[in-house]
Amino acid sequence: MIMNLTATSLTQLPAIASEIISYAGNTRIFLFYGDMGAGKTTLIKSLCKALGSDDNITSPTFSIVNEYKADAGKIYHFDFYRLKNQTEALDIGCEEYFYSGNYCFIEWPEKIADLLPEHFIKIQLIVLSDGTRQITLDKF
Repeated sequence: MIMNLTATSLTQLPAIASEIISYAGNTRIFLFYGDMGAGKTTLIKSLCKALGSDDNITSPTFSIVNEYKADAGKIYHFDFYRLKNQTEALDIGCEEYFYSGNYCFIEWPEKIADLLPEHFIKIQLIVLSDGTRQITLDKF
């Protein structure tokens, strides 16, 4: 079942994050697709807050993975943009994170397509000409 959401301002993100978490049910793996600047990290910040994290949520562009504490348990936030190949993801133990049962928010999952778990939530962010973000969710 595909779900479409629209964000016209940042003030809508807490409500959208709650809808995404509800839609996901027991699924803990989230793949974020979208161009640079589409709002992937900003949406992840709202999701982490909705899950009860008070940590400073930042993009793990250089560290590849950040870990946050939340009421819902640990959250792992990945940014695979700078990976040269999938072996680099294996070297950091990505599969251990993915199968840990904790929330995993993955930016640039197309860089590790062969390593992704079988079940996940795909989140596609598209910036429309007026700056509105179209957010499409699909459960696999």
